[in-house]
Amino acid sequence: MVKVYEIDGLRPVVHPTAYVHPTAVLIGDVIVGPRCYVGPLASLRGDFGRLILEEGANVQDTCVMHGFPEDDTVVEVDGHIGHGAVLHGCRVGRNAMVGMNAVVMDKAVVGAESIVGAAAFVKAGMVIPPRSLVLGAPAKIVRAVSDEEIAWKSYGTRQYHDLNVRSMRTMREVEALAEVEPGRPRIVFDEPHKPKQ
Repeated sequence: MVKVYEIDGLRPVVHPTAYVHPTAVLIGDVIVGPRCYVGPLASLRGDFGRLILEEGANVQDTCVMHGFPEDDTVVEVDGHIGHGAVLHGCRVGRNAMVGMNAVVMDKAVVGAESIVGAAAFVKAGMVIPPRSLVLGAPAKIVRAVSDEEIAWKSYGTRQYHDLNVRSMRTMREVEALAEVEPGRPRIVFDEPHKPKQ
């Protein structure tokens, strides 16, 4: 069961087609839209400002989202937030990606189809134009994102769309096995990174 908490009369909203892992925590003014994926141990604290995940967005394992008073923290349609990233009072544009362990601070804007590299630190108020590659701490725009990189990012996000469906259909809490069973099967994919149904 997902850990969902009301505060000051505001209760999180989770669309029925979204998957939120049972170890994730949602507090207060949080809105999780259709086909979103929220990974294990993610913390979405809407106890200051509103947090919004638009359709198809994913927020992966151990990510933190926290709002700035009277502002929204938004991950737009198909936004992709890598493991361990922190979003604080910012906006991540449509089909953009924030890499693993990156931090995006208050009032920063990550433009559509931009990529923030792993471990980057996006300072408060930074505005990243669409289709920009951003690296470093502090983050700097290094170049435009190529069509091939957008295709790679979009493919990765589609994998999380599929993981949303797989998780809703097949994930359940079980007891661990004591040993590896003979002929242990593997997850088999019809096409690269898409499991057989």
